[in-house]
Amino acid sequence: QVVLVESGGGLVQAGGTLRLACAARGGMLVRYNVGWFRQAPGKEREFVAGVLRNVDITDYSDSARSRFTITRVEAENTVYLQMSSLKPEDTAIYYCAVDVPPYSRDSRRTPDEYDSWGQGTQVTVSS
Repeated sequence: QVVLVESGGGLVQAGGTLRLACAARGGMLVRYNVGWFRQAPGKEREFVAGVLRNVDITDYSDSARSRFTITRVEAENTVYLQMSSLKPEDTAIYYCAVDVPPYSRDSRRTPDEYDSWGQGTQVTVSS
């Protein structure tokens, strides 16, 4: 079973940057679809960004596109989420997740399509 560990969260001022990391044990991330999600208090967990298995095809939510970048470093078995121009509304717990075989044939933008999750890392953006 793949175990995911997120890190890199913290407190940052609006306009600042953070880089989140999702490290894996028990499996190679390049073999799985990987997604970043976030959940703010009182809200549902929402898709932020994703990268397809074996290829560097990425997908972003409208709010993340142009500000966030998802990258996979195979040698480190880690997927990063570089976040810039952060806004207070980006405040949430950020989770990474993997879609393992049988892989989802849908959008890979919903939590139900993912099988293993990390514990999350808190991101707080002050105004």
